[in-house]
Amino acid sequence: MPLAADQFAVPAAIRVDLGAIYVSLELGKSSWLVTSLSPGSEKMSRRTVAGGDISALFSCLAGLRDKARVRQGKLYPLVVIQEAGLDGFWIDRVLNREDWIDSHVVDAASIAVSRRHRRAKTDRIDGETLVRTLMAYLRGEPRAASR
Repeated sequence: MPLAADQFAVPAAIRVDLGAIYVSLELGKSSWLVTSLSPGSEKMSRRTVAGGDISALFSCLAGLRDKARVRQGKLYPLVVIQEAGLDGFWIDRVLNREDWIDSHVVDAASIAVSRRHRRAKTDRIDGETLVRTLMAYLRGEPRAASR
């Protein structure tokens, strides 16, 4: 019995049927790296805003939301994660005041990583890892992040 052509389609490495825009913040003193995965996109995007500039952060987040609306035809909420530290908690409080943003703070030590291999440590890699961890945690995967 022949198979339909769509049965040979290879699934995307990253889900693109997301119900939200997933964002991680790597917070430094001089700059903040905003890594995001939006519905309809197969790759993560990165933007940089000046450290401590909350209005620039809101502008960046609104831009992500507008871009997803144009691409998909509807507004999506944002789910944001950042590590506890210098700015993590006050940014969490500011972001959670908005009804279209759900913010989470995580202790860096609670992120599951392989202990067998040394890994590269860059803001880019950490931002992508935080986005993936956030998605896994919200899906209910065990051991995605300790509580």
